[in-house]
Amino acid sequence: MLRRPRLWIGTGLIAAVVSMLFALLYVGGNVNPRGNLRDLPVALVNSDSGVDSGGRHLNLGEQVVSGIQKAAEGDKSIDWQVVSREEADKRLGRGKVFGALVIPKDFSATVTGLTAPQPAPQGLPAAPTLTVLTNQAAGSIGSSMSSQAAQKAAHAASAQLGQELLKQASAQKTPLPTAAQLKLADPVTVNVTDGHPVGSRSAMGLSAFYYALVLVVCGMLGANVVNSQVDTALGYLHTDFGPFRKREPVQHTSRVRTLAIGMALMLGLSVVMGSLVEVATVGILDMDASHLGLLWLYSVATIAVVGIGSLTLFAAFGTPGMLLATIVFVAMAVPSSGATVPVQALPGPFRVLAEFEPLRQVTEGLRSLLYYAAQADAGLTRAWVAMGVALVAALLFGFAVTHLYDRRGLHRIPRPDAEAEAAAPAGTPESPESPDSPEDATPATA
Repeated sequence: MLRRPRLWIGTGLIAAVVSMLFALLYVGGNVNPRGNLRDLPVALVNSDSGVDSGGRHLNLGEQVVSGIQKAAEGDKSIDWQVVSREEADKRLGRGKVFGALVIPKDFSATVTGLTAPQPAPQGLPAAPTLTVLTNQAAGSIGSSMSSQAAQKAAHAASAQLGQELLKQASAQKTPLPTAAQLKLADPVTVNVTDGHPVGSRSAMGLSAFYYALVLVVCGMLGANVVNSQVDTALGYLHTDFGPFRKREPVQHTSRVRTLAIGMALMLGLSVVMGSLVEVATVGILDMDASHLGLLWLYSVATIAVVGIGSLTLFAAFGTPGMLLATIVFVAMAVPSSGATVPVQALPGPFRVLAEFEPLRQVTEGLRSLLYYAAQADAGLTRAWVAMGVALVAALLFGFAVTHLYDRRGLHRIPRPDAEAEAAAPAGTPESPESPDSPEDATPATA
């Protein structure tokens, strides 16, 4: 067999396509996130109440916001969303922004106090601060990008304010010490804190992605097991137990019924698999999770939908359907999921895939369940709708294709009467019905 060119060419082409495709998808989606970054949502909060200085009302917070917005005109990587502190907390708590830059209420007062004359009993003036809020629940890499952008903007604002303070200080008659000049050159302290904390057993905000990946893989593997077990029970496949082989008598049935049997079996197995996944992760591994009943229902539904979708591809395309299911549910799904690298940092084609690829929808729903108190607008509603649409599409496509195959007589194993008609010459009377093969004529043996 190794001398047959067809064996090498066919196997080599499949291996070449798979290796090339996986490399392009996996590495291509993550190789340059900063270069592909577009419109990463970050909240910008100005709580500064201002201060009266020199006979006029001064609000340095507005100056900082204006400077950040002006700098962002030529850089579309960050989508600065100017909102109130209350709205920023809501968006952080729903995963709508990856972080925030907060200007405190006393910002103007503390900045101007650096150059104001201070009586001896008061000591040193309070240092002005800006606060950067992170959001690991929305994705660790996206949160890191948001934090870096906010810190860069805060330090740029500090440098700009420092130039103005040094000009004011130089206009005073009393020269400032060198240490004071250095302090005025960069007056603002930047504090970084977690805007929406996650539990210590949440994989730093990645537990939703790993849980979603487990559910998708369970759905695919479950579909493979169901497909092979149904074919074995119908006598279409052998079962090997070490050196022994067993085959059941062939039971002729339609493709539609075969698909229906597989789907029914998949629904039952999804209850078992979904339950065990939750028991393993939450019960044994003590993963941080709440709304356990809803999490169980979501897990079962996800495995069932992915499994039914895989069975549909198997029924429609046969053996290549297994490869197609791997590409759809893994190869294209993982890099476009937005779970590690945010969708805003993906190349254009992957952003398109993210709109309908199942892993992203599943991950968003799990983030809502695990981190955002199961809020509907935090991704849970979108996930349920996506699963419903996928289920309906799989059912319609699967049964339509298998029904078409049945109508055209494209049976997986020809029926005995069809074989006899094809083999007998014209005018020859039909012979008595015979078994499909010698294996079918004998009981199943090991």
